Amino acid sequence: MRGLVIRNTGSSYVVLDEQRQQRECHIKGNFRIKGIRSTNPIAVGDNVKFEQQADGTNWITEIEDRRNYIVRRSTNLSKDSHILAANIDLVALMITVNHPATNTIFIDRFLATAQAYRIPALLVFNKIDLLGDDELAYLEALKGLYNYLGYQSIALSAKGLEPSSPQYQELVGILSDKTTLLSGNSGVGKSTLLNSLTGEEVARVGHISDAHDKGMHTTTFSAMYELPNYNAWLIDIPGIKGFGSFDMKAEEISHYFTEIFETGRRCRFSNCTHTNEPGCAVKEAVNNHTIATSRYDSYLSMLGDCTESKYR
Repeated sequence: MRGLVIRNTGSSYVVLDEQRQQRECHIKGNFRIKGIRSTNPIAVGDNVKFEQQADGTNWITEIEDRRNYIVRRSTNLSKDSHILAANIDLVALMITVNHPATNTIFIDRFLATAQAYRIPALLVFNKIDLLGDDELAYLEALKGLYNYLGYQSIALSAKGLEPSSPQYQELVGILSDKTTLLSGNSGVGKSTLLNSLTGEEVARVGHISDAHDKGMHTTTFSAMYELPNYNAWLIDIPGIKGFGSFDMKAEEISHYFTEIFETGRRCRFSNCTHTNEPGCAVKEAVNNHTIATSRYDSYLSMLGDCTESKYR
């Protein structure tokens, strides 16, 4: 039997079979580690084959070939990676300028990771109803920067988002006919957006810590939610603090920053790292403000991952 993995519960998986019945499935211990350097060899979005045993239990026997997947470095140091999702058409990063603030290094790490796996990215700026004039101006500056770099973006308030609103219609127009990974720091409103889009309380909404203005984790395990009217699936993953530059070599990092890669063609040395070399066109562009300082700082941060064997 075949099916789609729509939920990871930690100890088992929920698979939607070809008759659209949900089945709880398990994997055997040796399957978990067989040839896969990951904390989770099966991910939400995987197409799998499974067998039902005489006692009624279901066991996954095979993962079908993936079109793509996206990973972050695992916090479990005995493994290499943690697969966030598989077989996706779009990654959507939810961002809040405040309550809590999403820093640009996190945004750029996410975009670089998407670029590395050749998956288009959408930036969703949320909680615009809570922003003052200066914060709104900063949001517009961020949108302007990333739109200039070729990334699509949308600004909205997920709380109270109505199907009749222009923001709702614009967003579902982007999501239609796609499987989209929805990500972001804890507290940015992913669960609220999911509930607004599905019209149901499918995800538990958390609160923001008053002391630190940071989000509290509400999503524990990854899950897929269907938007049947739009032939769309949304994959919700637990809020994450950062991305390590998994499986990236130092000389490749600039490839995932389009403006740095293009400008770097004019550097004096073909192997320029854009740090201390003379005749570096990238550093000159940063000084001339034709490359944003925030983007250059993000590049250096990811470069540091490779040279110092650390991750964020």
